Amino acid sequence: MIAQLTGRVAHAQGMDVVIDCNGVGYAVSVPLSTADVVPAVGQNVTLFTIMVVREDAMSLFGFATTAERDAFRLLTSIQGIGGRIALGMLSATSIAELQAAIIGSNVIALQRLPGIGKKTAERLVIELRDKFLHIVPGAQLLATGGTAQHVEDAISALQALGFTRAAAEKSVKAALASHPEAQDSADRLIRLALQFTS
Repeated sequence: MIAQLTGRVAHAQGMDVVIDCNGVGYAVSVPLSTADVVPAVGQNVTLFTIMVVREDAMSLFGFATTAERDAFRLLTSIQGIGGRIALGMLSATSIAELQAAIIGSNVIALQRLPGIGKKTAERLVIELRDKFLHIVPGAQLLATGGTAQHVEDAISALQALGFTRAAAEKSVKAALASHPEAQDSADRLIRLALQFTS
């Protein structure tokens, strides 16, 4: 199986990329989040990949991060979600927001994603809630109720101040636990989290 590709970008249009690896061109389907960071034609890139083999086709899906690849693998393990729907989901939302919706049992948010109905959304929560916990650090924080962007902004700000990722997550989690209302403001979340740093 092809798990990773490193080569020259030969073609990039929308969600379709061709990677030239020593003269062999690999056609790779990518989510928009990966398409946005694929360099210009002629430059080198590394994509983490999953090869899907079916009776009538072989498809190669590529991702900028292992977290995206892991999320794709989990999503396609759910009945009714194929590669194209999974790519659409990863294109429509961030990994952190998808993770927060699944861990937090937010069926309504999941139904807003392309190709996802109520039954599939419920299946995602039931079957993937525990499995999605470790894809992106800080998932437990998001499940406490903080919005994905505010939590990530607060963690990033603490890291910029010199704290490790683990220490930043711990402080933000403590801040959310004691002041749940801070979830609506990254600035307030940062100030509160600083009180819990050691």
